[in-house]
Amino acid sequence: MIHLAPMRVGVVGCGSISDIYLRNAPLFPSFKIAGVADIRPEASAAKAAQYGINSMTVQAMMTRDDIDAILNLTIPEAHAPIALQAIAAGKHVYLEKPLATSLADARAILDAAAEAGVRIGSAPDTVLGPGVSTARELIVSGRIGRPLIGTSAMMNHGMEARHPSPDFFFKPGGGPVLDMGPYYVALMTALLGGVTAVEASGLIGFAERTITTPGAARQGETIRVETFTTVQGMLYFECGAQVSFSYSWDIWKHSLPPLELHGTEASLRIPDPNFFAGKIEIGVGRDPWEEIDTSALPYGEPNYPYPGMAGFPDDVKPLFANYRGLGLADLATSIAADRPHRASGEVAFHVLEVLTAIMEAATHGRRIHIVSKLGMAIPSSETPALCG
Repeated sequence: MIHLAPMRVGVVGCGSISDIYLRNAPLFPSFKIAGVADIRPEASAAKAAQYGINSMTVQAMMTRDDIDAILNLTIPEAHAPIALQAIAAGKHVYLEKPLATSLADARAILDAAAEAGVRIGSAPDTVLGPGVSTARELIVSGRIGRPLIGTSAMMNHGMEARHPSPDFFFKPGGGPVLDMGPYYVALMTALLGGVTAVEASGLIGFAERTITTPGAARQGETIRVETFTTVQGMLYFECGAQVSFSYSWDIWKHSLPPLELHGTEASLRIPDPNFFAGKIEIGVGRDPWEEIDTSALPYGEPNYPYPGMAGFPDDVKPLFANYRGLGLADLATSIAADRPHRASGEVAFHVLEVLTAIMEAATHGRRIHIVSKLGMAIPSSETPALCG
């Protein structure tokens, strides 16, 4: 199924994350949003009215011949069922992270897609932005020498103050590892290649969480925590590098960078992989840190938060580059050009295997070896020109 015209995309899931995809969609001429659906009709109707697109049921979306691909923005537990339904309908699928909540479900998605001859793409697509591309170019060109060790940190006090209905974040399949870990592990595999083994330990810092999100209808309700909210450990890479990590929703404040890598020649600091750009720092030998600003590169200009965004004043100043949809655009362009896409299901499967191994290692206190293999997640250091 080759698309020379824009790929026609149906969005399933009209929660919080859908806004940035729908807002960014006009930037990418390789796809067009054809409609939105949600198990809550009122949610899809509201998004349809806001963005001037069609609202429909999930079943109707799957049976329409004028929809080529499904953008799956449902909660993680629904990723596999919706993806498999779309594949059975002959549609390509791009999923929010993680690919699934289990390796068995992820494998079922990839196998079904291969049999049906359709493509699977998956977030995070932040690895396609200029922040990661620039960092990778520094590593591939030998600026830091041979990567040796590193530290990775994602620590805050959780989602109960940021999401109107955060229950699933604190249940099995949630937690900081499976929710935010995809950004960090995808970043590291893009820079260092595949992971061969993991070690980890975990804990639940607070047995209950109280919803404090401003404006949330359920504000004041408590949630019982059923998964680790802090996990720490070590990742071992095929290239020989070892990276320690700390991922936590039990921390009020910290001063650790998202990722710091140390090679035989230099050290490298990489900005938040939840976004597409930022300031990279490189310290060669004993020289002072040198700053490299990637905001002037494609998809590097800050556009988030944006005026009118819920919870922010109308005159808010954008601070971050948030171009979610870039991976979907690359998927559409790759189908038309008959070439591999980069935020692929295979990459997402390897990332998911690493994340589930981290949780297994934390649960049982032992080293877990990674079975799937992964080459470089980004075959070129150049950011694709996909915007109109």
